[in-house]
Amino acid sequence: MQTLRANNLTKTYGEKLLFENLDFIINEHDRIGLIGTNGSGKTSLLNVIAGKDHDSSGEIITSKSYSIGYVTQQTDLPEDLTVMDAIFSGSQEIFKVIRHYESILHDYSINPGDAELEKKYMNIEQKMTELDAWSTENEVKTILTQLNVDDLDQKIKNLSGGQRKRVGLAQVLIQSPDLLILDEPTNHLDFDSIEWLEEYLSRYKGALVLVTHDRYFLDQVVNNIWELSFGSLYKYTGNYQKYVEQKSELVEQQVEANHKAKQLYKKELEWMKAGAKARSTKQQARIERFNNLKDTVDNPIKTEQSVDISMGQSRLGKKVIEVKNAYLKIDSNTILKDFNILIQNGQRIGISGENGAGKSSFLNVISNKLPLDSGIVEIGETVKIGYYTQKNEPIPEDKRVFEYLSDIAENVIDQDGNKISVADLLEQFLFPKYMHGTLIRKLSGGERRRLYLLKLLMEQPNVLLLDEPTNNLDIATLTVLENYINSFAGTVITVSHDRYFLDKVADHLLIFKGNGNIQKYDGLFTDYLAKNKENQNHTDKIKEVNKEDKNKDTKKNEKVKLTYAEKIEWDGIEQKIEDLDEEIASIKEQMQVNGADYAELAKLQQDLDEKNTKSDQLMERWEYLSQFV
Repeated sequence: MQTLRANNLTKTYGEKLLFENLDFIINEHDRIGLIGTNGSGKTSLLNVIAGKDHDSSGEIITSKSYSIGYVTQQTDLPEDLTVMDAIFSGSQEIFKVIRHYESILHDYSINPGDAELEKKYMNIEQKMTELDAWSTENEVKTILTQLNVDDLDQKIKNLSGGQRKRVGLAQVLIQSPDLLILDEPTNHLDFDSIEWLEEYLSRYKGALVLVTHDRYFLDQVVNNIWELSFGSLYKYTGNYQKYVEQKSELVEQQVEANHKAKQLYKKELEWMKAGAKARSTKQQARIERFNNLKDTVDNPIKTEQSVDISMGQSRLGKKVIEVKNAYLKIDSNTILKDFNILIQNGQRIGISGENGAGKSSFLNVISNKLPLDSGIVEIGETVKIGYYTQKNEPIPEDKRVFEYLSDIAENVIDQDGNKISVADLLEQFLFPKYMHGTLIRKLSGGERRRLYLLKLLMEQPNVLLLDEPTNNLDIATLTVLENYINSFAGTVITVSHDRYFLDKVADHLLIFKGNGNIQKYDGLFTDYLAKNKENQNHTDKIKEVNKEDKNKDTKKNEKVKLTYAEKIEWDGIEQKIEDLDEEIASIKEQMQVNGADYAELAKLQQDLDEKNTKSDQLMERWEYLSQFV
């Protein structure tokens, strides 16, 4: 059985100790999810395991034949090569063998009578068979197709960051190493690709270590959670849900034990103060116990601090954003096509869909960073937008953390009207006092993102635009951001592929399907995915059943256009859908107002269910009629 053993791994970054004297074993079928706050050293630990870090101490012990494949957050591929050539340019053994085979084959085809070349050809042919490399090209193409990389002849320099990540992922997956290391593998993947990757990894024969913010992905893929915290590694058996259960119980036990220790310490302190008569030699054990208790109370148990976001916000009127008859085309890509939406106070809108379909462009439109080709975007007078983009705004790297925030304000007002200083805010956001004077260039990527989020919330917006917020924030920060959004009195619009995050923060969805096709859906994102998959399976089944009939000559009976009645129905169906959306929004507002009236709530819930059912029926009818327009 192939294993990897780590002994006494220690890593520092400047003055900060990331981890110290870590010992662990990774067995052949382990599926390990590595979690921890931004800056705790997760990526550094992956680099050490993969042999990419030479400034750490300790040792990694494996057999000579042990292979490791590593997909980093930033993929390094040759800029001037095509997708396929870049993959086969990798330094891994299988790619070296393939390149060697092609070179010898070329020479041997020119000089078929050369005995030395014939011998080399037979040897390399045997090596190709041993590595099962004959079908590698087809397997690479299959993986790339599943990851939605279709143009294999385009050069790497013309790819987006997300496309490069997927090419790098394909390059490593095809190797089938003994240990597969993935750092944020779901970043830049749409939900179809994520679902495929889950299934692929569930069948993977080797060991797996991954860092990801996607908690549904952790639940589906891993069987162990390792938490890096305060320089130590804590191990939990099971998926993410099991980890949450175990961690909750552990913290509760620690708090209870610490509380009991404090109570016992008070009693022992009274006894110690009672005087010399009470402290005879027979009581030496009790004195030692007192000293041990004193150490426990003076050095309380370390637990990860919660990120507490409690910022106030400016007043927001009823009208927030309205988009009317919007058209937008970027190069040859249609983003919006006669698109209309009214966004109201308090709404929680999640945006997902295909990569490149224009989700980020839509946020840029409603934030007035990108003009429409035609149409109108109306912004309410009281709207104050906070826009968390995928890339940080330029930050002077020689600026210190405290200085960066104090340029915004010396303090802010929380939801209860209390003043909170910049120093206190930094501590709430997991920047301890010793980091307040740290130069920004010394922060990790995740720490910079957390600092950027804090700066954004300090400006106290009443409309939040979040573009892929889960990509570089740790799970602890995401959890509290989710809770903050749920208590946020304004409007939130989020672009994300993270199913868990969208389920917690959005109840109305815009699904970008490409070419200006945007589907509206009320409900949870996972419900939408399940319904969409069910519809697809049903469609596939119908196609299979009617396959023979469709091959017959039935052109004279085929429907090619709307009937007169259907045309009248088509002209009015979109208005009916919009009216229903407004009625549904109104019912939800009434439910908020009547939260304590259970009889009224039950009546409203029944009405809401009926309206949702009617909305679904209208959408299905719209999709049918649209085929013949």
